[in-house]
Amino acid sequence: MIEIIALIILVIHIGKVARRKGEKAAKWQILTVAGWIAAEAVGVLIGLMLFGTGNIIGLMLFGLISAVGGYLIVKAQLDKLPDDPDDDIERIGS
Repeated sequence: MIEIIALIILVIHIGKVARRKGEKAAKWQILTVAGWIAAEAVGVLIGLMLFGTGNIIGLMLFGLISAVGGYLIVKAQLDKLPDDPDDDIERIGS
């Protein structure tokens, strides 16, 4: 449950950053969820290879850490984009 709440908060944050960059927020939010789920699945598979099925807590933690890594990859790609130049014009003189 905490994982879902964290993902919702991160998706909202990515949407705000995407709007600031002049990008479509929905596109980046979908990429965030997809990156989270894909990285978590890969993390669980790697955890299964490393820990086996006997250590469920290790598997869960490895999957969660991988999921956060998936979010960070999407965020890094979004952060590389330049800010919206029209936004600067709106702030001049205020």
